[in-house]
Amino acid sequence: MSNPGAVLSILGPAFVAGLLVTAALVPFGFEVLKRGIVFIDLAVAQIAGVGVIFADFLGWEPQGVAVQISALTAALATALVLTWTEKRWPEVQEAIIGVVFVLGASGAILLLASNPHGGEHLKDLLVGQILWVNPGRLPLHALIYTAILAIWFGLGARLGRIGFYALFACAVTFSVQLVGLYLVFASLVLPALATYYALRRRRLKAYSVGLLGYALGLLASLWLDLPSGAMTVWAMALVAMLAASLERRPAN
Repeated sequence: MSNPGAVLSILGPAFVAGLLVTAALVPFGFEVLKRGIVFIDLAVAQIAGVGVIFADFLGWEPQGVAVQISALTAALATALVLTWTEKRWPEVQEAIIGVVFVLGASGAILLLASNPHGGEHLKDLLVGQILWVNPGRLPLHALIYTAILAIWFGLGARLGRIGFYALFACAVTFSVQLVGLYLVFASLVLPALATYYALRRRRLKAYSVGLLGYALGLLASLWLDLPSGAMTVWAMALVAMLAASLERRPAN
């Protein structure tokens, strides 16, 4: 695309969406690595997606408040269940998270079975349509993420188990509707994983991995005419590997 104005009009909102998602999810990425529950976002995001699909199944307005409530309710219910299972069976929590994800994915397929556009809806849920994000939605998402981060940094460990899961569910629910499930997982895990052995400025380095991954992925997807979500996941993974290679693992 040779028109700089047209390029900016497409990539600008998409990059801002990536910036917001990265800002919201990186702190949670540190926490899920520490807790050893890496796949929790896939499970929560998948169930939130089922909430969206269920709302569509009922014929509700795709961008309406009812859909947001449906997605958030599903995610928070999942958070409550996972809070209970972590307390009762902590040693198998990761396996339970995997089961929740599979049930959510299967439920989405069942709800979309009679929908002629079911495959397209499922693809949008997984890969997202970040290049076509609505700029008008970004200020509201920015306010929501600001509130989430303020609560997280203000209360932290005092939130407790249920507080962590509930806040995490909110962050993931709003993120998956912006960029899709795959990018949510990448934004949560890759920056945190890339900086796992960082001794200094870990948060700054993690944010840099996320933002550079979004920038390179979006530019590459436009230049190569490839799906933006999948391209950005790969770009972020490559940036994460480079960043990880520059960190020295502490000696035992």
